[in-house]
Amino acid sequence: MIRNVIGSILALVGATAAVWSPFHDWYDSRHGRDYRIQDLFTGITSNEGELFASLLLPMAFAALLTLIGLLLRSRLLVALAGVVVLGFTVLWMVRQGQAAGSLTAGGDGDGLGLGVALAFGGGVLLLLAAALMSGRRGLRRRREEPYDEEPPGHVPAAADDWGPYGRDPNSPGPYQGQGQPYQGQDRYDAGPRYGDEEPPPRRT
Repeated sequence: MIRNVIGSILALVGATAAVWSPFHDWYDSRHGRDYRIQDLFTGITSNEGELFASLLLPMAFAALLTLIGLLLRSRLLVALAGVVVLGFTVLWMVRQGQAAGSLTAGGDGDGLGLGVALAFGGGVLLLLAAALMSGRRGLRRRREEPYDEEPPGHVPAAADDWGPYGRDPNSPGPYQGQGQPYQGQDRYDAGPRYGDEEPPPRRT
């Protein structure tokens, strides 16, 4: 339970950082929302596209996967969200490096910006959350464990205690010695049973 709570918090923080990253500088004071998603496959250009056709699209998709994974307690979906964030971030770095010749990290808006750090951090947090969560299988295992053991004080009846017409009345009950001994046949021992009494003396 604690692992799922901590994992859920890390996943939410990671998804928030990923969605927030396109609204910060990625390279040379250019925001992530200014990079078209198609430029990641054809090459970085100076053209700016629409907001939901930019780097925000894969980050929002990863956040959606995270929410679904948390609702379903699916470690796979949360891990997939982290792979999406890190995958598109690395792909952008490859394309940006090809366009600029090399990547630099510096301050004052030169080189890699805060947006890249947020994207990387969000992806790592998502993977860490997926590794920390116990998932649905762990929850199902914990629910089944109490039923794997017999309740305390239960003594299973022996197989040979049962005859063709039910329990043998001469065998001890399943709770013999548990505080209240089996008294099922005591009422029949109050007097002689039929056939056990002595026959009357024969008159001569």
